[in-house]
Amino acid sequence: MSAHAYRFGIEEEYFLADAETRGTPRRSVKPFHVEAGERLPEIGRELLQCQVEVCTPPSTEFPEAHAALSKQRRQLAEIGAEHGLLVFAAGTHPIADWARQLPTKGDRYRGILRDVGLAGRRSLICGMHVHVEVKDPDARVGLMDRLLPFQPLLFALSASSPFWQGKPTGLSAYRLSAFGELPRTGLPELMGDAGSYERYVRIMTKAGSIQDASFLWWSLRPSIKFPTLELRIADSCTRLSDALVIAALFRCLVRLVERRPDINAGLTGVSRAIAAENLWRAQRSGTEAELIDEASEEAFSFDQSLDTLLSLIAEDAAALGCEAEIADARRIVREGTSAERQIAAFEAARGGDTSNRQALDAVVDWLAETTRAG
Repeated sequence: MSAHAYRFGIEEEYFLADAETRGTPRRSVKPFHVEAGERLPEIGRELLQCQVEVCTPPSTEFPEAHAALSKQRRQLAEIGAEHGLLVFAAGTHPIADWARQLPTKGDRYRGILRDVGLAGRRSLICGMHVHVEVKDPDARVGLMDRLLPFQPLLFALSASSPFWQGKPTGLSAYRLSAFGELPRTGLPELMGDAGSYERYVRIMTKAGSIQDASFLWWSLRPSIKFPTLELRIADSCTRLSDALVIAALFRCLVRLVERRPDINAGLTGVSRAIAAENLWRAQRSGTEAELIDEASEEAFSFDQSLDTLLSLIAEDAAALGCEAEIADARRIVREGTSAERQIAAFEAARGGDTSNRQALDAVVDWLAETTRAG
């Protein structure tokens, strides 16, 4: 185990907003994308033109990832300001109307929209993806299965999507509801082993349902581009420190389940159903959720569930040198998730003659400022 570095990489998706209205950009964002592409070679496009993506190079050091993402966030904010745009990280855009968004040009995006129709146009959401290296390709599917029960806790820590189409949703993380309109999303199916997974992909491909495994948009999947498992459950994290916490937790969990075959061995349909219920609880209540433990058949507070997880991965955090990032998970619970901070900003701005729309403007301002701060 000590010879395996568990290299990781982080992908973050951000929204673009008009700096004056805070809503959908009123003019073409093509000049922004052209300049961003020239100045940031690691930048990428997403399904909609009001989105942009960045990624870190493979690394074993969280300070390196922090420096890379901090620089990218700052540079994108500067480029955005030059084009009258705000750039921010959140699971959903608090104000923008999905019906006014323009799709990104390109064969892949046109194909997706042709395949999924209106559900694709409504996918006005941003997430964070974390890749962790798993050297044995035959092991990745089994590890994917066994990591399933941990996903709701990671998701709760990332919650940053309490608003949708200009309205409070009553949820900490609405993003999964919007994303769930697309096929092959949500928790992965329990595949058992690499052979079963490969058979599933082969059947789906031959039947014309997908072009390749990258069209499986599950919350966790083996990457087809890299020798990694890719975590896709998280909302885009407004605070960079939150993103690093989730990346560190996932990295440690991958090492944990690889070194301890007893962890979550023999999961069943009941296990997946309980994970799905926990995911809903996290979506609704964030770090206020009580999470069900299958073994004890009881529900525990989020604090208790987090303490159990941190004890479980303590050895892995020490081996991988990310004890500080792991411990910082308690700070998210103490200070509140991005969703909680957005709701607080909304409520604070809503007094007197302030309209709901003006209060949402304050939320977008907080998002942009916090994203840039890194």
